[in-house]
Amino acid sequence: MDDSSPDETDGGHEWVTPPESFVEQANVTAADREAFREAGWPECWRRPGDLLDWGCGFDAVLDEDDGDEGPIRWFPGGRLNASYNCVDRHVEAGRGDETALAWEGKLGETRTYSYRELADEVNAFAAALRELGVEEGDVVTLYLPMIPELPVAMLACARIGAPHSVVFAGFSADALATRLSGADSEYLVTCDGYYRRGAALDLKRRADNACVSVGHAVEQVVVNRLDDDRPVGDHRAYADLVETHAGAEVEPVSRASDDLLFLIYTSGTTGEPTLVRHTTGGYLTHVTWTSHAVLDLGPDDTHWCSADVGWITGHSYAVYGPLALGATTVLYEGTPDHPETDRLWEIIERNGVDVFYTAPTSIRAFMKWGEQHPERHDLSSLRLLGTVGEPIDETAWHWYRNHVGDGRCPVVDTWWQTETGGIVLSTLPGVDRMRPGAVGKSLPGIETVVVDERGHRVADGEAGQLVITRPWPGMARSLCEGTDWGARRTRTVDGQWQYATGDNAVRDEDGYLHLLGRADDVLKVSDRRLSTTEIESAIVGVEGVAEAAVVVGEDDDAVRQSEIHAFVSPESNVAGDDALRGRVRTAVEEAIGPIAAPDAVTFAPSLPKTRSGKVVRRYLAAIANGEDLGDTSALRNPEVVGELESLLDR
Repeated sequence: MDDSSPDETDGGHEWVTPPESFVEQANVTAADREAFREAGWPECWRRPGDLLDWGCGFDAVLDEDDGDEGPIRWFPGGRLNASYNCVDRHVEAGRGDETALAWEGKLGETRTYSYRELADEVNAFAAALRELGVEEGDVVTLYLPMIPELPVAMLACARIGAPHSVVFAGFSADALATRLSGADSEYLVTCDGYYRRGAALDLKRRADNACVSVGHAVEQVVVNRLDDDRPVGDHRAYADLVETHAGAEVEPVSRASDDLLFLIYTSGTTGEPTLVRHTTGGYLTHVTWTSHAVLDLGPDDTHWCSADVGWITGHSYAVYGPLALGATTVLYEGTPDHPETDRLWEIIERNGVDVFYTAPTSIRAFMKWGEQHPERHDLSSLRLLGTVGEPIDETAWHWYRNHVGDGRCPVVDTWWQTETGGIVLSTLPGVDRMRPGAVGKSLPGIETVVVDERGHRVADGEAGQLVITRPWPGMARSLCEGTDWGARRTRTVDGQWQYATGDNAVRDEDGYLHLLGRADDVLKVSDRRLSTTEIESAIVGVEGVAEAAVVVGEDDDAVRQSEIHAFVSPESNVAGDDALRGRVRTAVEEAIGPIAAPDAVTFAPSLPKTRSGKVVRRYLAAIANGEDLGDTSALRNPEVVGELESLLDR
């Protein structure tokens, strides 16, 4: 039964109130948020820290009052192990027979692990890693697709105190080699290959080529995903190692709160990737609490975060967050539209998924394929929907809530970064009203402002850069230390520490933030700076448009010097013709002004995206300007770039 309050308008803004049935069972209440406020910063983070089991309790929540001087250390004196928190403590609590992991394979295979079975395999592989010579502090690189062995390997590394570095399986040999060298990693866990749209791809050859170009020896462990009988030569077979060490019990290594848990590179969708390091205590506290408070997860829930574990979203909300809370996490190896466009809804129905967390770009693809696909499946198990990766426009927000959530599920629009570790901005689903198109406020314990180029706060309603003004537990080590890229992204203004996120935003009079995209995603046309998000939101508001991305192309007009090029993907059964092209331009003119109207509109079957669902605009810019595309191996759909090159409206 839909007991949500009807959409309402207040002060010119649309609001959606969460249903009473959800509010009554929510993990976090208005009283909890008030208790957070009354505790003050940083003491407010003590209760989230208590969600974990600490082998040695922390001396304080934070060793700096303001983070102005010296390194920032969260939960100093505390010692813990992430693998223990994600596996052992649930078995010890009598929940060993409950499902920890449900896997859906590319070819329709399924595999489930109870918490006890997960503990057994994690222990076996941890023992195998030790046999190979992996010691505490050694970095182990994981180059695997979305198969169960990936989270098993992550947890096995965490168990013995070896930081892991997960490299997305779609990356090229050169990208893998760069990451192996950058982490000085001498151990690689990979597989023989994986399936993409039903075709088998050779991952082992890429791994071998990468290892040859690295300046040190690399020990390889190979998972046989394609053929259980395939020989692996001089390399060690994962299955043999796990079988040899079956029944092993590896004592979890006690790690200091600020010891490294993992390394990860940003996706590099706008340029060179950045190495980000996350610590054990602060990161695990942050993702566990946000999984509890924002995603409303608990031990009885089945949660599906659709992001690839190769990205930070998969680390935080497909592995560490849900498993730390004892929930069931779903992993899916395939793509949303293969073999059929209702594949995701079939998985939600079969697994009884309670919480679904996906990207706005995926939602716009669902819109394009049509509401008939989710509506032919029983999605009544869903009680919360989430979005991540980029701003979601109002049209996609309503489609998601109405056609996937049956008009009754709260939608949490979340904002965060690889650098923040976990969610920073969102509504609390059992407390806050939702505003389609606005991400919400800063979470309790986190403070943000919108500032100008000098770092000073701008008035509500004015655009500026979003900055975080106090440290938070999930912050990357470079931010804690103020080193490397962290030194360039932090500063003190009027005595206040700030982290410059690189994202532009507007705060409205109710304190809700509207994200405008990356500062480097601003288009400069005729000496005017225009937000890509603002233009794209106007375009996707046009009836018949599923998704859009805009870039700047060169123009022969010496006065204008640049043109706005829009790549637009229509909904299914909608023609990409001059009439739609005209409606797109008119919509942008009316919403922003003639200066922002696209000069060129190319209708595309889809847009180039990473596996995490982000549109990669640099490929679109290269296509618009006739430039070399470079390496497209990181794309979920590399074939689309060739289609786009042949479809240009120039």
